[in-house]
Amino acid sequence: MPTPDDLEREHTLTTAVVRYNELRGRDAFATTAAEMADEGQPAEVAPLTREESLELLALGDVVVRKAGYGRQLGVRSARVAGASWAQIGAALGMTKQAAWEAHTRWIEDQAARHRDQGSEGFDERDAAAARALAGDDPEAAGDTPG
Repeated sequence: MPTPDDLEREHTLTTAVVRYNELRGRDAFATTAAEMADEGQPAEVAPLTREESLELLALGDVVVRKAGYGRQLGVRSARVAGASWAQIGAALGMTKQAAWEAHTRWIEDQAARHRDQGSEGFDERDAAAARALAGDDPEAAGDTPG
């Protein structure tokens, strides 16, 4: 059975979404086909196997992980381009404080990942640069890029 960690290494966001949509679509059509069969109509779509059902679950997690990573890279790009935390928060549908907190947690998670694994995440130099770009708490300091 593939785990999200296995599939995360295997897929890009795009390929994970394509496979997820393929399995999700088959699952939806199989449900409809089963209902049609109950009504005496021919059902030509087989339900997902146990392995495919578990893959669908794991792929959902992979998509969330990869999209979350991409979101934080977008936040960094917005900061580099001069966006304030208020602007970033508005773009994400949250407060500037919530946006800043989520981004700084992500930076710390990336630093911890590098410390734990050695090859992924931010080394201390990259983490320091990301912290500087994020700036100080926007509720306690000015709201401009670092």
